Amino acid sequence: MWTLVLNCGSSSVKFALLEPDSGEVKLSGLAERLRSAEARVVLTRNGQTSELPLPTGDYAGAFKALLSELERLGIGGADLKAVGHRVVHGGSRFSAPALITPGVLEAIRACVPLAPLHNPANLEGVAAAQAAFPDVPHVAVFDTAFHQNMPERAYRYAVPDEWYTRHDVRRYGFHGTSHAYVAGEAARMLGRDLHELQLVTAHLGNGCSVASIKGGQSADTSMGLTPLEGLVMGTRSGDVDPNLHAYLAREAGLTLDEVTAALNGKSGLLGLSSLSGDMRELEAAAAGGHAGAALAVEVFVYRLAKSIAAMTVPLTRLDALVFTGGIGENSASVRGKTLELLGILGFRPDEEANLRAVRGESGFITAPGSPPALVVPTNEERMIAREAARLLESA
Repeated sequence: MWTLVLNCGSSSVKFALLEPDSGEVKLSGLAERLRSAEARVVLTRNGQTSELPLPTGDYAGAFKALLSELERLGIGGADLKAVGHRVVHGGSRFSAPALITPGVLEAIRACVPLAPLHNPANLEGVAAAQAAFPDVPHVAVFDTAFHQNMPERAYRYAVPDEWYTRHDVRRYGFHGTSHAYVAGEAARMLGRDLHELQLVTAHLGNGCSVASIKGGQSADTSMGLTPLEGLVMGTRSGDVDPNLHAYLAREAGLTLDEVTAALNGKSGLLGLSSLSGDMRELEAAAAGGHAGAALAVEVFVYRLAKSIAAMTVPLTRLDALVFTGGIGENSASVRGKTLELLGILGFRPDEEANLRAVRGESGFITAPGSPPALVVPTNEERMIAREAARLLESA
C-alpha cells in the first residue's frame, strides 16, 4: 500500500508516491511555474527524469499529469493507503496531524489570514485530491504542529493580552515537519535516543528557520505569527523593527500592504544584493567581486549564527547542531562561516568533511574535540507519509 504526499505551494505542486516505512519512492515530481506560460512538470521514476509542459498552467493541469502517471503505473485509489497533505498553518488548534473532515477544512480556511500565500493553495490541493480519490483517507500534516508544545514564555509576544486572547496573536513557528525529521535522523547518526538529546536544527532554503529541540520536542523557534519573522531568507526580510511600516508610510508614502509585500517578496538576500535571492548565484557573484552579493551572504551568515546561539537558551547543553534544507545541505561555505562565528560555543569546522557533505550526502562536519555539527538531508515527504500512517493506525 502506497501513500501519496502532496505539497501545494502558491505556484507549484510537489508530490511523491512512497512507502512510509521503507521510504521507497515509486514516483516523485514537481509541477512548477504554475499560472504562467512556462508551467511544466518534472517527473522522476526509477531514477529517470522526464519533463512535460502544462498547457493549462494551473492546478487542474498539474493533477491531470499526476493522475496520468499514476494510471501508467497501474496505481489507483485501491492501492493508496492515504493521501498526506502538507498544510502550512494550522493555528493553535492543531498540535498533531488530522484526518481531513469538513470541520478541519473550515479550520484551515480560518487560518488563511495567517498564511495568505500558502493555505489557499493547500486547500486547492486537498479539493483536487479528494475529487480524484474520494474513498481514500486524506490527512493534513501541519508545519506549525511540531511547535505547539513550546512553552508560553517562548510563544507569547509582549503585546496587549487581548490581541492574543481574541485574535490569536502569538508565535507559531514553521518547517515543523522538517525540523522533526532531521532531529530523528540526527539521533540515529549520533547513536542516541532522541528523547535524551538537546539539539539546534537549522532549516535553510528559500525560507529559513532554526529550532531548539529538547527531548524530541520544540522548545523555541525563529519564525513567529507568520513565516516572515526570524532569519534573513531568499526574498523575506526576517526580523525588522516593527515601526518600519509607520516610518515608510510617512517617509515614502507606502501603504501597509505595499510594505508587507516588499518585506516578503523583495527583501532578504534579493533585497540586500539587488541581484538574486538564490544563494548559489550569490556565492558565485561574490567570488567574482560583486559587493552586494558578498554583503548579502555576510548578513545571512551573521544573522544565522546569532539565531543559533539564541536557540541554545532553552537547553542545558548542546548535543549537536544540524543543518538541512537546500542551503543547509549544499552550501559548505555558509556552514563553515557559521561555525566559525559560533567559535564561542566551541565549534571548529572540519573543512574536508564539510566540503564532502553536499548533494544529498549526510555527515559530521566538525573537527575532533568540537561539539558535533551534522548535515542531514531533509525528507518532508517521508515524514508526512509516516505521520499519516501513524494517525490512521491509531484511529
